[in-house]
Amino acid sequence: MNGLTPLQAFSVWALPILFAITVHEVAHGWMAKRLGDPTAERLGRLTLNPIRHIDPIGTILIPGLLLLMGTGIVFGWAKPVPITWSNLRHPRRDMALVAIAGPGANLVMALLWAAIGRLAMIVPAIWPPSAWAARPLFEMGVAGVTINLVLMVLNLLPVPPLDGSRVVSGLLPGPWSWRYNRIEPYGLWILLALVATGILGRILEPPVVALQNLIFSLSRMS
Repeated sequence: MNGLTPLQAFSVWALPILFAITVHEVAHGWMAKRLGDPTAERLGRLTLNPIRHIDPIGTILIPGLLLLMGTGIVFGWAKPVPITWSNLRHPRRDMALVAIAGPGANLVMALLWAAIGRLAMIVPAIWPPSAWAARPLFEMGVAGVTINLVLMVLNLLPVPPLDGSRVVSGLLPGPWSWRYNRIEPYGLWILLALVATGILGRILEPPVVALQNLIFSLSRMS
């Protein structure tokens, strides 16, 4: 972010990243419970306590390094919420709905962070003593919009095991779905290759920037 040191940027982004990843996973578990699978609830994963969802590498190390290195792209992941496929009432359809709940939650959070950013712009004019908090809160709002849009678009990619692949798998006929799911053991390597070659950034940037501009325009943050 403009004018922020790497340490300041880390401080601004830490909370939005933590909530973006945590709520994303809780949304999966919540939807699974609605569709007949209480596994996540029984294991205590339907909570906003980030400690229950933190993956040391995906939630802390990777996003932190990306921020401090100034790579221009920030993403991460939490411990996946356990889903018992056989508990779902309509397993193939319901897995697609469980999958789409995560990106849907990120979209809702992006809108909420935009509202926070807008409040940071108007509250100091109403209550001047709050001006000291306006800049960091605004920057946090921008970070919240950005990270949630990145996670939403990233997870909608049809690369196993991302959420988009679960949706595609649920829509494909049975034999095609089975063949498609066989890609999953190679999914992480595909993603790493996309990151290393810069292709992932080029894929994510157009939709993320377009959505970001739309949300900033609607919330009058820009």
